[in-house]
Amino acid sequence: MQENFFDLSCDSCTNRTHSIFRHLAEGELHEIMLNKITETHKRGSIIYREGTRMKGFCCVQSGIIKIYQTGFDGKEQIIRFAKPGDIIGYRSVISNEPACTTTEVIKECVLCHIPAKILFNLVKNNGDFALELMKLTCKELGEANSYITDIAQKTVKERLAEILIHLDDEFSEDSQGILNISLTREELSNIVGTATESIIRLLSEFKSRGYIELNGRKIKILDKPGLKHIANI
Repeated sequence: MQENFFDLSCDSCTNRTHSIFRHLAEGELHEIMLNKITETHKRGSIIYREGTRMKGFCCVQSGIIKIYQTGFDGKEQIIRFAKPGDIIGYRSVISNEPACTTTEVIKECVLCHIPAKILFNLVKNNGDFALELMKLTCKELGEANSYITDIAQKTVKERLAEILIHLDDEFSEDSQGILNISLTREELSNIVGTATESIIRLLSEFKSRGYIELNGRKIKILDKPGLKHIANI
């Protein structure tokens, strides 16, 4: 973890236009600027762990963070990913409960750490911000409900196809058509909820049938409609 000594202004932050902070007044942004700490975190860094008492929340300025829970056998279950413009840790701050997830950097990121008092003041005094935060909470709850349904009703093959589509929609592709998120086979298995060996076998099958192209951890989707058909979307 390295604290940045440059001035990352909330006013000029490119992520502000598509985050909940777009509703803040100049004075509220200034208050965040005075109190936040901006840090760079390398791949593999843990931002916070399950059971941690949160003193504030974080806004992702750049990079990608995976958010997961650990089972009794030590296996990770990836819940979602945080990308630029997203906030993490806010639920535990508002509920005054220990963190129920662990957050780990999978692509070097810059985070703005914002004290809990700032979040409470914004919720109390800015109705638009509070409404956006409520919408965000409902969105994440809806995604969790969908995931539970998929686990119960879809096959591993269907879930993997759906995850690949979701990653493409969420992170898009680079100039060569490769997904802008690089995951290990184990991480993919921790999203889908199955053994790593099953993911390796299914990725090989998708490749042989022309749905995707593989180069190590890099994945290029060649037939999105075909994957949607497999996923029953």
